[in-house]
Amino acid sequence: MNETVTSGSLLLAAPLAALAGLVSFVSPCVLPLVPGYLSYVTGMTGADLADQRRGRGRLLAGAGLFVAGFTVVFVSAGAAFGGIGRWLLEYQDPITRVLGILTIVFGLAFMGLVPGLQRTFKSGRLPQAGLAGAPLLGLLFGLGWTPCIGPTLAAVQSLAISEASAGRGALLSLAYCLGLGLPFVVTALAYRRALGAFGAVKRHYALVMRIGGGMLVTIGLLLVTGLWGDLTIQMKSWISGFETVI
Repeated sequence: MNETVTSGSLLLAAPLAALAGLVSFVSPCVLPLVPGYLSYVTGMTGADLADQRRGRGRLLAGAGLFVAGFTVVFVSAGAAFGGIGRWLLEYQDPITRVLGILTIVFGLAFMGLVPGLQRTFKSGRLPQAGLAGAPLLGLLFGLGWTPCIGPTLAAVQSLAISEASAGRGALLSLAYCLGLGLPFVVTALAYRRALGAFGAVKRHYALVMRIGGGMLVTIGLLLVTGLWGDLTIQMKSWISGFETVI
């Protein structure tokens, strides 16, 4: 387990996965819906959400259960993709390059340049509003993949395949869920202040999409050119040369 956590590739990929989760949160397909999600998973009105003197515990519980719901979906998918990568370890180099090409496409899709990849699958039925339905709504959120989440999450799962390990794939997806989920929890704790920050982000959506898409394209280029492997080897050498002082 220690080798898995200290893997050079995972140490490089996990922060990028968390950043991809954060980019997904501030995307125009998620950020405007956050107040609605919080209202639904808590059963509280907009006025109640804005009143920080009441219902803070309920807000935190609803947001946490919602995040737990989609985390189950994404981490399970990451473990599955990582396991698939392990079976295909013999062909890791060509597979990594193909995944790099796909990641570049996902980055272009995130910027809106490949509209066909921005589709989503939504359930026609929603769980009951309130805390009881919060984890179920999270599951539906994870299974549906809102349009802007699709490219970033797919890129993370491409990295999970390249990790060639179910455990590493799960940890990588968990990092993505932290990047996506923690802002939901922070918003629940500071709802009124968060709304002000949302307004600033909304005014710069085009920049957000370009930065997020550019990040994915960069990761794809590293995978295609083989520089991703060189970077992970370098990180492993740094780790192996590090000694703790007791």
